[in-house]
Amino acid sequence: MKLLKSFLSTGLILSASLFTGIANADGNRAFEVTVTNITKGEVFTPIMVASHRHGVKLFEIGEPADQDLEMLAEGGDTVPLSNSLLSSGLALDVVTAEGPLLPGHSVTLSVKTDNRNSHVSVASMLVPTNDAFIAVNGIHGPRGNKSKTVYSPAYDAGTEENDELCDNIPGPPFACTGEGFNAESGEGYVYIHPGIQGNGDLESSAYDWNNPVAKITIKRVKAD
Repeated sequence: MKLLKSFLSTGLILSASLFTGIANADGNRAFEVTVTNITKGEVFTPIMVASHRHGVKLFEIGEPADQDLEMLAEGGDTVPLSNSLLSSGLALDVVTAEGPLLPGHSVTLSVKTDNRNSHVSVASMLVPTNDAFIAVNGIHGPRGNKSKTVYSPAYDAGTEENDELCDNIPGPPFACTGEGFNAESGEGYVYIHPGIQGNGDLESSAYDWNNPVAKITIKRVKAD
């Protein structure tokens, strides 16, 4: 699977659960990850944050998304991706926020880190969209007591056509109440999302964005 390919061959479910896997941490350290929604009208489904080893990637631009990522990008379901990370033995800690993130709001999550698990990934779906998501894709966390800030564009998982029809976009409590994950195909590869075009039920004036869409600050702190 693509998530682990550097090691092995080198969905709207608004998950409100806190999903955590913990191993022994060296020096009782953690990454404090703050995600800010900087869109005007898009909502982020519950944010997933993971600490893991070097080389783990959630996706590759220009290549097909795994089903775990597809389920997150189409329906906001972080559980399959969290399970895959933890069962691989290549992730130390995976946490999902308790609720969605509204425009202009921030959420802070903490994941444990150690010398081997010094990298961070973040993912969440944008709603209302067919299969747009934000991501931090396996970057090295800050050293010492420093912080690192990065910005995420909106990515398109390429797993569902961007018809912008509410029948194919999940909710509530957002604009649409349609289905989330389905097995139908889209463009076939991950790319930078073109935004809301206003071709279906969504008005671009309300839901379109200019990249980036998320601000992510990672700080290394003492674990609780």
